[in-house]
Amino acid sequence: MANGENILLEIKNLDVSFYTPMGEVRAVNNVSFTLMSGEVLGIVGESGSGKSVSAYSLMGLIPDPGRIKNGSIMFDGKAIHLMDEKALRQIRGNEISIIFQDPMTSLNPVFTVGNQIMEVILLHTDFNKQTARARAIELLEMVGVNEPAKRLRQYPHEFSGGMRQRVMIAMALACCETKLLIADEPTTALDVTIQAQILELMAELKQKMGMSIILITHDLGVVADMCEKILVMYAGRVVESGTTEEIFYAPNHPYTLGLLASIPKLNIVQHEKLVPIEGAPVDSLNLPAGCPFAPRCRSCMKICLREMPGYTQLSDTHTSACWLNEKRMQDTVSAAVGEVAL
Repeated sequence: MANGENILLEIKNLDVSFYTPMGEVRAVNNVSFTLMSGEVLGIVGESGSGKSVSAYSLMGLIPDPGRIKNGSIMFDGKAIHLMDEKALRQIRGNEISIIFQDPMTSLNPVFTVGNQIMEVILLHTDFNKQTARARAIELLEMVGVNEPAKRLRQYPHEFSGGMRQRVMIAMALACCETKLLIADEPTTALDVTIQAQILELMAELKQKMGMSIILITHDLGVVADMCEKILVMYAGRVVESGTTEEIFYAPNHPYTLGLLASIPKLNIVQHEKLVPIEGAPVDSLNLPAGCPFAPRCRSCMKICLREMPGYTQLSDTHTSACWLNEKRMQDTVSAAVGEVAL
């Protein structure tokens, strides 16, 4: 296990709620994880699972009427959850940067790409306009945009989807001190070839700059090659966490198994139907007393509906929250006792 000095980010027992006229929407529930310096973490889950809200809380970007209800966020020795807006502005863009999922709506259509990149550079550095322009050209070149000096004068609509996403990555890296890059669905709405290029670009930049990355996605296939650790979230809760190898080759939670079963496979001999996860996600306004996945789980037991399962430590790096683990352990003990009796 890495020593504490290498921990860049540590989140403990994070709860985030949105207080609406309809009631309290519990978007994130008791989420805890650590991120080491230079590590890539994937957060996977379907829409509404709380993965984006968990990441946005790191930058104090939770929109009204949401707020952090409980827990702590320690980033590079700083208590993010205790910072005011002025202190958070010093962190945003300088030490933590974010790539939003839709580059078309994230870029202002009435300003040139160069104007928008330079605005970020001028905001977070002491550069003048001339050096900011040179830095903007350097950034576009770094992310693989051809003819960067010419491209600076163009508008977002003159760029393809993949190129707009490269511009967003360039803006996220405007400050040389970036320690953590949050990528929220960075390959959404891009074709498969461009997806691969964007992920490859992020991996290259991670190696060059030594930064950590949190990759948020609903697609397990996206995180397979890039991430070292994976969190699987459902209904605002981490249901399973582990290394990429453990999640893909030794999945434990029924939800993780369902996600993996729904991925098309290229190595099958016969045509097989994809196995969907039946049912609908739970209502965050009325979370059940027990496991939130229980109503959709094919292995659901009575206790699953009544009580929330605790986390079972499957290895030093692999945890899962499922009552089936308790049942397996009880069955193993009963079998061992029966053999002794014989």
